[in-house]
Amino acid sequence: MSNLNGKVIIITGASRGIGAAAAVECARQGAKLSISSRNAADCANVLEQIDGVGGEAFAASCDVSDFNAVEQLVKETIERFGKIDAIVNNAGIVDPVGLIENTDPQEWARNISVNLVGVYNGIRSTLPYFYKQGSGTIINISSGAAHNPLEGWSAYCSGKAGVYMMTRATAHEAGEKGVKVFGFAPGVVDTDMQGIIRASGINRVSQLPRENLSPSHEPAAAIAWLCGEQSDDLAGQELDVRNEDLRKRVGLPAIA
Repeated sequence: MSNLNGKVIIITGASRGIGAAAAVECARQGAKLSISSRNAADCANVLEQIDGVGGEAFAASCDVSDFNAVEQLVKETIERFGKIDAIVNNAGIVDPVGLIENTDPQEWARNISVNLVGVYNGIRSTLPYFYKQGSGTIINISSGAAHNPLEGWSAYCSGKAGVYMMTRATAHEAGEKGVKVFGFAPGVVDTDMQGIIRASGINRVSQLPRENLSPSHEPAAAIAWLCGEQSDDLAGQELDVRNEDLRKRVGLPAIA
């Protein structure tokens, strides 16, 4: 269990799924939250949950593929809360799901713009501030797809592979300047994205029974833990929620 009292955290793509669960968990542990979605109104339910655990947060509309929009989110967070301690680059999409020869080129490029360029934009907009204050945490949501090609997921696998290298490059540049950088693979979680994957019927992931998927509170707990000081010794690494040592440190049950 971490203690995030006094910390200010930005989480993108926080209207549902892992981002929403992480926002509520961080708020429960005392953090102030800046959450975003392409449409801020979609975050209304998450804001209610945060309020229900005694947290403080605001929601903003932000297309992470637009650097100016992400930079504005960072500026508004500082105006509201006076600082930023961490950013969780969570926003992501899986579409287009399909064999390469059947995919729409614009949709394919859009996937890269959100999943990879969006992470760059989050890093680029916060690093100058983190350097100035001499500290900060960056958590990039990764995936096993970064290392394992799957049919029908050429865009998603390529984007997540880029996020893996973006994490390593950022850690290489920023690690000695007080900034902790993590890649974090949340496992196969029961989210709306998994609904899209099941509907596609493409590759082995789509065949996983829903009852075998992990609950969103597990990666949420790990993300909150990574935002705290107890994760300092793991900085610069790509971590997986299924790693038993990490689960033990976070306080998650062992995988049966």
